[in-house]
Amino acid sequence: MSIVAVGINHKTAPVAVREKISFNPDKLSVALQEMLSAVQCREVAILSTCNRTELYLVQDGDVELTQERLVKWLESYHNVPASTILPSIYWHQDQQAVNHMMRVACGLDSLVLGEPQILGQMKQAYSQAKAAGSMALVMDRLFQRTFGVAKQVRTETDIGTSAVSVAFASVNLAKHIFASLEKARVLLVGAGETIELVAKHLYENNVGKITVANRTIAKAEGMAKQIGADVITLAQIPEVMCDADIVISSTGSTLPLIGKGMVEQALTKRRHQPIFMVDLAVPRDIEEQVGDLDDVFLYTVDDLQSIIAQNLENRRKAAVEAESIVNRQSDSFMAWLRGLNTQDTVVSYRKQCLSERDLLLEKAMTQLKSGKNAESVINELATKLTNKFMHAPTSALQSAAQGGELDKLIYLRDIYDIDSRD
Repeated sequence: MSIVAVGINHKTAPVAVREKISFNPDKLSVALQEMLSAVQCREVAILSTCNRTELYLVQDGDVELTQERLVKWLESYHNVPASTILPSIYWHQDQQAVNHMMRVACGLDSLVLGEPQILGQMKQAYSQAKAAGSMALVMDRLFQRTFGVAKQVRTETDIGTSAVSVAFASVNLAKHIFASLEKARVLLVGAGETIELVAKHLYENNVGKITVANRTIAKAEGMAKQIGADVITLAQIPEVMCDADIVISSTGSTLPLIGKGMVEQALTKRRHQPIFMVDLAVPRDIEEQVGDLDDVFLYTVDDLQSIIAQNLENRRKAAVEAESIVNRQSDSFMAWLRGLNTQDTVVSYRKQCLSERDLLLEKAMTQLKSGKNAESVINELATKLTNKFMHAPTSALQSAAQGGELDKLIYLRDIYDIDSRD
């Protein structure tokens, strides 16, 4: 029995390839069942995100044959030729596979080092495999251990404590300035990817109220609906500026949208209650002179980049500690797995021996009941039992001796403790 992890990710494949191998969450249960049958493995789970698709297997037999079956199934399932898949795919087996899964869960293999979202995605993959009935003892134990390792890494290292994106850094700064974001009123200017990430982080931190200002209302409405935000036009910004405790802007405008005069008027209406402002745009959305106002905390994208650079260095240092934890825990899991394999073998061997004993004992009891001489019956039973249990090791010893397999012969003599009995 072995564990295999197979996949493609942002390091090995462009998005054009990754999107061809991704799995629809609504059809994942069917995919898991198909994979079990087509690849002929014991247990399977599938992790599919925008940055990676990984297949986790517990299988018996030849790993190369499993790989061939898997690629053939991926070709069929996604209608993508092997020539597209193979250049980007990676394979990990046994401890390497265990180590890889744990690194993924800890964010050590992510595009953004230490990002926490992947752990939630792995938990979802676990739940989907459980629901589909494609997971049993080994995979279940591996996922549970993996989740435990991720929690340990988050608790014992600083890998997830530092902001490493401008969106995350913006919200992190706001959290440091305001005692709580639950009552804070936020004005987001723009509706692009960066502002969408800012909005997501704010929403996750239970911010009080969000208003999104954008040139095109329709473009902002989709994002706003997800977070319960209001939507206004850029022309309406001066009207609502006085209500905003936090202003974060990121548009493609070539000229500033928020000037010093607009902010001064807002501060007057606010009775000089401070405003925290972040300008993530290049060129700037907020006039540089706004930063000269006493009641404004203004940060630009350059200010955040210096914070991010230091935070990335902190995460890299924490990653060294995290790798050490992963290595220890993968060693521990493999020790458990080896014990499980040994236990299975011992149980099977004992079952086989007891079955053979019971058959011979039943025959001996029948002979005794029919009046056959007891001594003769016992001698026959002892002889047959001895022959039964000697047959397999005797054949193995003879085969090793005849084939000149000295190492195997020494191994068998050691197993059966032959030398010490001479």
